[in-house]
Amino acid sequence: MDTRADVSAFLATEFARLVSDHGVPGASIAVLMDGEVVEAAAGVLSTATGVEATVDSVFQIGSITKVWTTTLVMQLVDDGLLDLDAPIRSYLPEFRIADESAAAAITTRQLLSHRAGFEGDVFTDTGRGDDAIEKYLATLGELPQVFTPGELFAYNNAGFSVLGRLVEVLRAKPWSTVLVEHLVAPLGLTHVAPSAYEAILFRAAVGHMGPGEDGTETPAPVWALAKSNEPAGSMLAMTPRDLVAFAQMHLAGGVAADGTRVLSEASVADMQRTQVKLPTLTGMGDAWGLGWEIFVEGGPSVIGHDGGTIGQSAFLRVIPEAGLAVAMLTNGGDVMALFDSTVKKIVSEVAGVELHGFRKPPAEPEPVDATPYVGSYSNSTFDMTVSLDDDGRIWLDSNPKGIMAEMGQKPEHVELVGLSEGALIAVEPTMKEMHVIYAFLGDDGAGRSKYIHYGRAIGRVD
Repeated sequence: MDTRADVSAFLATEFARLVSDHGVPGASIAVLMDGEVVEAAAGVLSTATGVEATVDSVFQIGSITKVWTTTLVMQLVDDGLLDLDAPIRSYLPEFRIADESAAAAITTRQLLSHRAGFEGDVFTDTGRGDDAIEKYLATLGELPQVFTPGELFAYNNAGFSVLGRLVEVLRAKPWSTVLVEHLVAPLGLTHVAPSAYEAILFRAAVGHMGPGEDGTETPAPVWALAKSNEPAGSMLAMTPRDLVAFAQMHLAGGVAADGTRVLSEASVADMQRTQVKLPTLTGMGDAWGLGWEIFVEGGPSVIGHDGGTIGQSAFLRVIPEAGLAVAMLTNGGDVMALFDSTVKKIVSEVAGVELHGFRKPPAEPEPVDATPYVGSYSNSTFDMTVSLDDDGRIWLDSNPKGIMAEMGQKPEHVELVGLSEGALIAVEPTMKEMHVIYAFLGDDGAGRSKYIHYGRAIGRVD
């Protein structure tokens, strides 16, 4: 696929077949190439209604929303209203977590790059009013600190709701209103729904939770997660065409298609600059910038983000050096196989960049002394225990609690084998058919690992 015509032909002839082959109820894709957009859609928005997915259908983008929230934050920097490296309490004096010293030290930059260090999987529903995010901020006072602010990376949803409240306070308007006024309108976007109230005006996709007894994908019982987490990605929906228009602004140094300056070149560059390197993690990239995940560093780089809500999955990959952006939005089924056969293929053949695939256990696992890893780790969502059996095999027992148990997460007992220094991989696939990788980081002072890290960091408790 060397030309836009090649991409168009591929999508026209193959996309619908691939969506069907991988059991995805419905999907839509848009490719920005040479300043023009090629798009396609296939399947249905809900197996209950049979409504056809079209290129004008809106799907939830999940955590890709975090890049939008980051852009709103960087606009505050451009307007002289915010210093990224000042304590966030300079602007949100009511910000409280369990560790008072950490709360006083955490900066906006650390929140934007997932380095704040407090537990972040908090999805408290505080209602559907314009004060939902404000009320959410008031619920964080007992959140424990896992590591010193800035010490390492640990994905943090709650931190982006804090950032959403920062936007609200400094703009004196609800987050969704700021989103529309400062991004949707200046970019000339036409099919963007901050909530279900707007989504109902479009052909809106419904998530699916897996096959039922008849083998048909089952629609999710609810459409969206709590409004309190909307800056982190609980409900924002749009077409892939609108998503790549947002990406195009970042490719153009902060300028919209009509020439409107939306973000400064300095802020665009700062967002794409590495803030923290990542451990070896399943499905994650080399590093993290501000908002952006950096999937591939250098020659050429690949930035983007993924998103997942209730049965919907979203993917965005941007290759600045090639002027290429690919967005695919889906509502169930084997989305990772569809990603590999579409997004990954297009990026490879158009930009010549091979995206990292999901790792599998090696045929010959690395010999590993797991003694420093053995023990118990815990936070408010999981208790994890690493143990060795009499044959020297390594086992991980993971027991969900709190919100994870309420969401239906099941206990797991999985064998781990050596992958690389400091990292073990699950022998059997678990999450979305992926073999989860667990990195063991830090030293507790007794020669044992301090954290078990799988995108989130969980501290040792024994």
